[in-house]
Amino acid sequence: MAGTVQTAEGENLVDMNCVPLIDVMLVLLILFIVTIPIQTHAVKLDMPRPKENPEQVEPPEVVDLLIDFDGTVEWNGTRVADEGQLTDYFRSVVRKDVQDEIHVRPNRLVKYNYVARVLGIAQRMGIKKLGFVGNDQFL
Repeated sequence: MAGTVQTAEGENLVDMNCVPLIDVMLVLLILFIVTIPIQTHAVKLDMPRPKENPEQVEPPEVVDLLIDFDGTVEWNGTRVADEGQLTDYFRSVVRKDVQDEIHVRPNRLVKYNYVARVLGIAQRMGIKKLGFVGNDQFL
C-alpha cells in the first residue's frame, strides 16, 4: 500500500496509495445500499370490520364541573354544598349505561388542592370520561 520515492537530495518520501482504500469503501457502500430494505410508505393495520346494522348510539350528555378560585364547585351551574353531594352526583353518573362526559373547568386562580380533591372523588367513584376544558387561560 505504500510506495517509497527518493528526492534529489536522497531523502525518502513516503506517500500512501489511497486507491485501494477508496475501492474498498465503494464496495462497502454498494453492499450497504443493496442490503437496505426498500422503504414502503404504507402502514398495514388490521382495522375492525363495521357491523352490517350499526346500532344507533346516543352521544353522552355533557356535565360542566366548575371549580371556582375559592374551592366552590358547581355541577351544571348548580352549587355543590359539600363532598357528599358531589359524591352523589358522581354516583348517579356511574350508574348510567353510557357515562356522561364530565368537563372540568378550573378557575385560573384555584389552588391545586381543591382540584385534586374533586379528581380524587371522581376516581374513587369510577368516572371514566373526564377531561379539562378551558386550558387556554393558563397559557
